[in-house]
Amino acid sequence: MGAAPERTCVGCRGKAPKDALLRLVRGLDGHVLVDPRAAAPGRGAYVHRDPACVEEALRKGTVARALRTGMGPDEVGRLRELIERMLRDT
Repeated sequence: MGAAPERTCVGCRGKAPKDALLRLVRGLDGHVLVDPRAAAPGRGAYVHRDPACVEEALRKGTVARALRTGMGPDEVGRLRELIERMLRDT
């Protein structure tokens, strides 16, 4: 069997196995969501399950750039809360 697929974190640009990262997806309606099973349709981006990487990705705007969408301050705040809740619950 081959090695597990790797993805690049949009926060720190470090590579990691796909399963070790959190997938964010631009849904069909244009909103950015957390995709815990990494199976939702739509354009995806990956970030380490580390609050520092998440904050860096949101602060720099690399999540929006990777997903080819615009994200206003309200949407960034909503996404930050979703990710923080998910990281706290896992």
